[in-house]
Amino acid sequence: MEVVARNGDTLSYYSRLFMIPIQLLIDSNSACNPESLKKGDCIKIPGFEAETLHLQDGDALWKIAGNRNISVDSLLLLNQALSMKDMHAGTAVIAPKRVMQKSVDARKKYDSQALRNDLEKLKEHFPFIQINILGKSVLENDIYEIRIGRGSRKVHMNGSFHANEWITSAILMSYVNDYLLAVTNGGKINNLETFPIYQHVDISIVPMVNPDGVDLVLNGPDERVRDKVVRINEGSMDFTGWKANINGVDLNNQFPAFWEIEKERKEPKSPAPRDYPGEAPLSEPEAKIMAKLAEERKFNRMIAFHTQGKEFYWGYENFEPSESAMLANEFARLSGYKAVQNVDSHAGYKDWFIQEFRQPGFTLELGKGINPLPLSQFDDIYKDVLGIFLASLYL
Repeated sequence: MEVVARNGDTLSYYSRLFMIPIQLLIDSNSACNPESLKKGDCIKIPGFEAETLHLQDGDALWKIAGNRNISVDSLLLLNQALSMKDMHAGTAVIAPKRVMQKSVDARKKYDSQALRNDLEKLKEHFPFIQINILGKSVLENDIYEIRIGRGSRKVHMNGSFHANEWITSAILMSYVNDYLLAVTNGGKINNLETFPIYQHVDISIVPMVNPDGVDLVLNGPDERVRDKVVRINEGSMDFTGWKANINGVDLNNQFPAFWEIEKERKEPKSPAPRDYPGEAPLSEPEAKIMAKLAEERKFNRMIAFHTQGKEFYWGYENFEPSESAMLANEFARLSGYKAVQNVDSHAGYKDWFIQEFRQPGFTLELGKGINPLPLSQFDDIYKDVLGIFLASLYL
């Protein structure tokens, strides 16, 4: 919601008026001087949307304010063009309405368009977040990062490295939405205060690393690459088993962590729906983007969301720090998932992250069954893994 500043207004006053932490107002209006707003400045108020009402006989601003448990001055602020003589039955009045319900509609087949739509809604309701475009996929789809918080601890999460694991994007976006609602409204998640996390943690989330592949699995082939992907898929139009990017390269086999071993032993020696590591590490634009992000930000920990197996992997070639074992034990306790230190695998993002930065990295295998997991598992996955999402931020 936007308001137009009046003479003497400050962000501190708006913080009290709307009962919003001032830091969220500052972060939503970074170009403004918090204590010296100019008359006419457009100020974003996080956690609110403007609702149009029509006055009934006998209505007055004080009555509307009382019924909605808001300040009369919040109504005056939003209705500066109206004068008292305009207040009669039928007059349109704008009232602030606190956002209490989810903006994200994630319990559906979650493709790149669904992600874009939900990112727009989140930015509108929670303007203190950053939505960054890190680069483009093979088919020129934007690869988005959500960045939340002001802290020195840097935590990164990602989803949909693999195309038919698209439910991970939906789960991550639901966690983001619930976290933003709690931060804005002074709420808790699992009895955990969220605003202190906002102050102490810088969260980076790439909800959909492989948008081209996700769209292929959910919507079928783009006309531009129909012949190519059908050929890679051995003539079949059933893409439910497709994990790779649109070039037929498995993005989670693309990183320079003993990549040569994976290249040698992986069965596909040419583009395939899954497991082909490419002709060289970091050959694919999506993998390059993710490597560049980690190199620039120097994250303190990383969690990659995959499916399936109800387990997670937390070690790599003994490069992981001692902190990783502590986190793994807590993740297992909170989720009921099995903690696995080492698996015979290389060239994954988690592997490279641990090797390169010697920081805790995790690959979570959400749910159990055959990929793509059905949406009927959404609620169970959400509940099981919520503790891991939160613990990765506060521990």
